[in-house]
Amino acid sequence: MKLLFVTSTRIGDAVLSTGLLDHLSKTWPDAKITVAAGYLPAPLFEAFPSVERVIPIRKRRYALHWVGLWGATMGSFWDLVIDLRGSALGWMLPAKRRKIIGKPRAGEHRVETLGRLFDLSPALSPVLFTTEPNRNKAAGMMGTGPMIGLGVTANWLPKIWPADRFVALADAMTGGGGPFPGARLAVFGGPGEEEIARPVLDALGERAVTLVGTSPIVETAACLERCSFFVGNDSGLMHMAAALGVPTVGLFGPSPPGHYGPWGANCRAVSGDISYEELVSDPGFDHRKTENLMAGLSVEKVFESVTGLIADMSKAGGAS
Repeated sequence: MKLLFVTSTRIGDAVLSTGLLDHLSKTWPDAKITVAAGYLPAPLFEAFPSVERVIPIRKRRYALHWVGLWGATMGSFWDLVIDLRGSALGWMLPAKRRKIIGKPRAGEHRVETLGRLFDLSPALSPVLFTTEPNRNKAAGMMGTGPMIGLGVTANWLPKIWPADRFVALADAMTGGGGPFPGARLAVFGGPGEEEIARPVLDALGERAVTLVGTSPIVETAACLERCSFFVGNDSGLMHMAAALGVPTVGLFGPSPPGHYGPWGANCRAVSGDISYEELVSDPGFDHRKTENLMAGLSVEKVFESVTGLIADMSKAGGAS
């Protein structure tokens, strides 16, 4: 059985689709699956069971990347094409069956939208796999002992929680009265985001390991997997941490947590005093703004979400 799985070019959306891919791998364990994904998240799919080929998509002007993808896939007859981009490609390829993503329902999380393609309820949590070589590299970079991951960057300045608040939260989490006394910090970010992370790294000093744009994404995933807890802005890193089973608190402002919050058993999204709905309903709201829109989210509120998640996990562990 030959399956084509076309997912997002963005890291976060691509990671959110991995629960569906894992379901397909388990449903048809002998299937040969080709995954087409953005060139940044593409390496994350190489460790998936049943994935035979990964085609990286690099966006090009005039949508020429779709022409390239059509050329790379039109020579096969597919038993099933799953197109999570809702593009024309899914209809142009020879296939027995097609599943093309539609519009989300009101209030529906992206994972739930994907699950509806195969009538999955509840929707399946995203999942990522790491390899032993990458886990060994992560161990060398991060050392031993508990480590708290901080995702201090994002692809859009208005979504980035202020640096001084990340530092204050780190102090509260790792101080004598915090849930992780004495733990070290791992500061994560993507290539080109070094200057965004610099104030946090300078303030944390030797307590922090920098993992900002320093490693391939598969090694970054292995480093995230070693974290005891992760707190970060709405970003691909946040979704990666959640998919790796790391307890995750996502920080939200000008993006909808109901649609893009971290998804999994031990995940929470926390928003500022001004909700996403209030932000976008403001007549002056402009998605092209460059000023920060996270000032309404306090350190106290995030710390309360962190300790609340830890308490809920402890209760669940005790109940089991």
